[in-house]
Amino acid sequence: MLSLLPERLDRMLLLGAHCDDIAIGAGGTLLELCRSHPGVVVTALVLTGGGSLREEEERAALAAFCPGAQLDVAVLDLPDGRVPTRWELAKLALEELRTRGEPDLILAPSPHDAHQDHRTLAELVPTAFRDHLILGYEILKWDGDLAQPTVYLPLAEPVLREKIAKLHEHYGSQRDRSWFDPEVFGGLARVRGVQCHARYAEAFHVAKMVLGAAPLLGVDLSTPPFPS
Repeated sequence: MLSLLPERLDRMLLLGAHCDDIAIGAGGTLLELCRSHPGVVVTALVLTGGGSLREEEERAALAAFCPGAQLDVAVLDLPDGRVPTRWELAKLALEELRTRGEPDLILAPSPHDAHQDHRTLAELVPTAFRDHLILGYEILKWDGDLAQPTVYLPLAEPVLREKIAKLHEHYGSQRDRSWFDPEVFGGLARVRGVQCHARYAEAFHVAKMVLGAAPLLGVDLSTPPFPS
């Protein structure tokens, strides 16, 4: 299996429909990437939870999951479970983010996610960011919508344990949920690890990726390869 490392990682954009989506889907990845790229600029947008306890949780959690990063977090107050009815507001928020610069990597929900809020955001992201690497994270829930991922980031066991500990530390409002426990988070990470020859991993879905290659020496790239 060929591993691809980013040429650079100066700016990351994190997108979530709800407070805790980003950390659940990509918390281990954030810990690894932020530590590997000190000072990376991380911008996060969450569509729901603004002005509530959940916003407080999210701000503290993302600060913990993005060590050493230059972090900017915005939490909107769109209604939970009703994001499709606020499509225009979500679209405007993404378009405003688009004016701020060029992120090297975007982490967002997966388009096949069965939750209407997640799916709506996932469908909007490529309409605003058309030429960017977008990795769709996965969230295990009762809907049974997990699909076979295409991108994996292996996690060492200490990183996975740290992710789980931080989730429980910062999202107290979610601890009574049936899907919010160490077995759920660790179990999915173990399965994804098996699939990429690692102990644990987080996995993502990518719709489009462009590979680059250095020009061949001595080859005139302006000349068509086939006769006209």
